[in-house]
Amino acid sequence: MSIRIPFELPSEDRASSPYTGYTRAHWEAVADGLLAAAWRWSTPGRALLDLPGRPSRSGVRSDGLEGFARTFLAAGFRVAGAGGEDPHGWLERYADGLDSGTRSPGRDDTESWPLILDHDVQGQPMVESASVALGLRLTAPWLWKRLDAGVQDRVEEWLRRSLRHVPAPNNWYLFPYTVAGFLESVGRGDAGTTAVRQRALELMEGWYRGEGWYADGDGRAFDHYNGWALHLYPVLDAHLGGDAALLARYGDRLREHLDGFGLMFGADGAPMHFGRSLAYRFAASAAVGLGSLTGHTPLTPGASRRLVSGSLRHFLDRGALTDDGLLSLGWYGPHDATLQTYSGPSSPYWASKAFVSLLAPADHPLWTATEEAAPVEEADRALALPAPGLLVQATREDGIVRLHNHGSDHVRPHEAESADGDDPHYGRQAYSTRTGPTASGNIADNHLSVEVGGRRSVRRRIHPLGAGHGDGWGWAASWHRPVFSGGPPMVPGLRVESVTVVRGPYELRVHRVVGAPPGALLTHTGWATGPLEPLVSALHGLHGWSPEPETVRAPQGTAYVPWAQLPRLTGETDGTSVHVCLAALTGAPGPGPLAEAVTEVVADGAAVEVVWADDGVRTRVSFEPFEVTHGRS
Repeated sequence: MSIRIPFELPSEDRASSPYTGYTRAHWEAVADGLLAAAWRWSTPGRALLDLPGRPSRSGVRSDGLEGFARTFLAAGFRVAGAGGEDPHGWLERYADGLDSGTRSPGRDDTESWPLILDHDVQGQPMVESASVALGLRLTAPWLWKRLDAGVQDRVEEWLRRSLRHVPAPNNWYLFPYTVAGFLESVGRGDAGTTAVRQRALELMEGWYRGEGWYADGDGRAFDHYNGWALHLYPVLDAHLGGDAALLARYGDRLREHLDGFGLMFGADGAPMHFGRSLAYRFAASAAVGLGSLTGHTPLTPGASRRLVSGSLRHFLDRGALTDDGLLSLGWYGPHDATLQTYSGPSSPYWASKAFVSLLAPADHPLWTATEEAAPVEEADRALALPAPGLLVQATREDGIVRLHNHGSDHVRPHEAESADGDDPHYGRQAYSTRTGPTASGNIADNHLSVEVGGRRSVRRRIHPLGAGHGDGWGWAASWHRPVFSGGPPMVPGLRVESVTVVRGPYELRVHRVVGAPPGALLTHTGWATGPLEPLVSALHGLHGWSPEPETVRAPQGTAYVPWAQLPRLTGETDGTSVHVCLAALTGAPGPGPLAEAVTEVVADGAAVEVVWADDGVRTRVSFEPFEVTHGRS
């Protein structure tokens, strides 16, 4: 089915961009189209963009500020990237809004911006203050310097409230950091701006876990916020400020991050469907564009453009825009199960961060080099990322990338493990560029559940056991305590140790259950797909499971399909038991029967050994002591 894009785009250029057809002119046209559609919903004084749709928990006034601030990011990148050329007069609109929105902040009238308060009182305006500040910094020669002194003072006073109030304990500390960076860049820095910048950088050091990955606050939350926040703000700040020392430190980390993250885009351009705030969509490519802009990337300019343009086009071609040209709340079209309560009608416009690529001028290699293949299109890959506890599995033939999660749980250190907090975007054991998790009210995909007394468990806090890779294969492992709702939250002594080993399209999934009470049952599910999708979701029990799965339904579907089905295995456990299965998600027609992929399985309570049919290689998982080996005996 052809999707109509509700604004005009240039003709494709398949000579320069053989994979996507998109050039820099396409990016400018998309930015202008998104801005024109959003600005139809502005208030008379242009301070708020009240886009239609369900409000966020912060309320419609905050949502209106969000519309102003997040589209300002797109306008800032668009105009700054064009050297100040503004043929559509975007900056005049934002100048008017800055004036009217800051005349009486906090007043309940048509135009006034909400006050910035602590994150647990009225925090969302603090998020938007960073977008306002970054937009002003990008466009300072053409907007800020032309504002009346009184308007400048009012804007500064509104922004400074972000320096005086408490951010949420995560990437939010980079919002006052960004505000302070703008104020210092226009000669309005002081001890307050210095303090918030130092505090943010101190926290960043504590959150940095290596291999280019930051936790989003204390704990183990690793997701797209690495790219579109934790790398974006400090690297872009250092780039704009010409701070060579900071750019070297944070740029080197960005380069290392992109070495793995660059593999997390499918051949169809899709980013990994994993973590929160997925309505930001092509913002996932912001780190790729930033790396190319600053030179801190392992990717060639042609591969970088392949990824950023592929991601942008992926969503435009699949209905991410409404008929009015607005970004909808969802993934392709609207999708409630993808959303968080903080998401409102303007939230998707954090996708504007992708337009950081426009800061690379027209003669930059990002735009002049011929597009090259994305990493997934070059060869099958298995890449272990021990720091975040992730395992990436990419297959060239079908262009699918899978992420096996053994380290990211989004449970903060002070929080109890409650089944009520189960989050499908972190708790599942695998994610991909072609599937989304099932909704929380449906059967969970890619999940091992222990059933005790009729109550099924979920996985909350994840404890990594390690990860590694070799030539053509990789592994990652973790353990967790199953938690239950509707009764005692935990069974004393019960734990599940999980190992994923990948090679080609195959996923060997090994689980050891320890401390199971008599009569406990197990279920294990595979990938959730739509019945008409050209995908194969296969699951086969090798030890401790029923050999063949049943097919179960997820009527709420996923972000990809309105209705889904998934394979499920069942088994029994008592005390300590080991359970082994093979799973696969592939493009049709698939890799062949999973039962024929291995020739031998030996398992006991301490170890599992599997012999692969194609080459006789042995994979061995030992639990006491823990070790994973793969090779010829």
